[in-house]
Amino acid sequence: MCQQLSQLPLATHIEELTKELVHINSINGTHGEGKIIEFIYEKMQAFPYYQENPTFLWTTNVKHDPIGRKNLFAFVKSPNETKKTIIYHAHLDTVDIEDYGHLKEFAFSPHKLEEFFGKYEGNAEVQKDAQSGDWMFGRGAVDMKSGAAVHVANIQYFTQHLEELDGNLLLILNGGEESEHNGIIDALDELSHLKIAHGLDFLMAINTDFTTPLYGDDPHRYIYTGVAGKLLPAFYIYGREVHVGDTLSGIDPNYIAAKITERIHNNLALTEQITGETILPPTCLYQRDTKESYTVQTASTSQIYFNYFLYEESPAHVVSKLKAVTQQACTEAEQYLQLQYEKYSEWSNVPKRSLSWHIEVMTYDELISYLNEKGVQTEAILAEVMKKNEGKELRQQSFALVDALQKADPEHQPRVVLFFAPPFLPHNCLKENVERDQVLKQTIEHIVKEVAMETGELFQVKRFFPYLADGSFLSIHATEEELQELLHNFPEWNTLYPLPFDKIKALNIPSVTMGVYGKDGHKWTERVYKPYSFGVLPKLIQKTTKAIFQSNH
Repeated sequence: MCQQLSQLPLATHIEELTKELVHINSINGTHGEGKIIEFIYEKMQAFPYYQENPTFLWTTNVKHDPIGRKNLFAFVKSPNETKKTIIYHAHLDTVDIEDYGHLKEFAFSPHKLEEFFGKYEGNAEVQKDAQSGDWMFGRGAVDMKSGAAVHVANIQYFTQHLEELDGNLLLILNGGEESEHNGIIDALDELSHLKIAHGLDFLMAINTDFTTPLYGDDPHRYIYTGVAGKLLPAFYIYGREVHVGDTLSGIDPNYIAAKITERIHNNLALTEQITGETILPPTCLYQRDTKESYTVQTASTSQIYFNYFLYEESPAHVVSKLKAVTQQACTEAEQYLQLQYEKYSEWSNVPKRSLSWHIEVMTYDELISYLNEKGVQTEAILAEVMKKNEGKELRQQSFALVDALQKADPEHQPRVVLFFAPPFLPHNCLKENVERDQVLKQTIEHIVKEVAMETGELFQVKRFFPYLADGSFLSIHATEEELQELLHNFPEWNTLYPLPFDKIKALNIPSVTMGVYGKDGHKWTERVYKPYSFGVLPKLIQKTTKAIFQSNH
């Protein structure tokens, strides 16, 4: 089958391989993540190049992974003696298929879905795309099995045209991207080994994660020379519970949570202002109180966390900004609650009690310092909580750690504790003051213009891939001081989310997204545009690869 595919035109080869990959269920968190890597490994073993050089193709098991994830590595050695190397990387896990509803049985069948959507009148655009024959449907079609297929086909192309390579190639295929990025994080060990043991000089990484229109009739194909980072700021809110018959004397943590969410969710004033970039605001991903059953007592605690994109901003600045916003929300809530109580006292003609509605705002680091000063054995408390909650969902382990500390405070006062929970993704971008980065940028822009002239495609080169991607873990720009500010507010990060920061800093690999093009990623109407993704994109990556090597002689 491999030999047959290689004899097809490149675009057809990629289309057929994409279909094969979509047919494989590799939903994140299932054993399919390992099986799809094994499938590609067996397919690539049949490449003549890897039959002659079997040690250049290998897999590794993701360490301590309960579902058997694997990473695949494929090396292509230049005929010229050089350490210069470009990485191709892609993930093969997908989100779940619950959104397909009654079509779940066809979620991995591009042909069946094309037939269905060709007759589907619920969305005229989707129906038109299906009828055109230019789009492939199916879970993972655009995010991002087509992108993996592009890389595999290009690796095969270069193994057959070694004379075109002035440098080496390294393909990395992994899972875990749609959740905790386990695959690429584990791959850092292998990358570090290759860099140290073999002296490889990684010039850049090319990720084929999906690109998409940014507005209705957007005609552009986007190239991104960096990727946004991500924080998950979390808030544990402690109020003062009361019987509903005494509601005005209480401090409802759900109300405080609502005030905080109102000030943070989709608030563009909190986002960085970077001209010409798609900059997204913070988004509330989780908000609930901790009551486990119905009672007429108000909740005592509430929990929230947000997706917070990082572009150029330091984590330390985010801590300062979010604490200020939270203090404003709590001051507003305090004033409102006090006013309502005073009105109630006047209307009901009852004597006022001496009550306070003050809500203290602390970072996790400040809470630790406060408790240590009081003689509380915080390290022992945290160790016990970690042991008791081992194996639980990471965010819930983080909340459990904060809760145990709060309960150790003899004052038990109303409080909001701000901290960070997993995952953390560094931002990775080309810097204006780094010569290597500017050479990369200029080379990419030159090739993009050349391909635009040849194909008629309308390209735009932007700095930040607007979604989350594995490329974040190939470089980190935060200073040691800025990083420590983050980690001091990240409960037990070295156990819950032990990122190898030193390895990331030492690798320092720019990540560029030259992605497949499609629509509706993570939706049941997910589809990839074949003419660009299978025709134009592979050749764009080939040209870029050769140009980057030439510019780095």
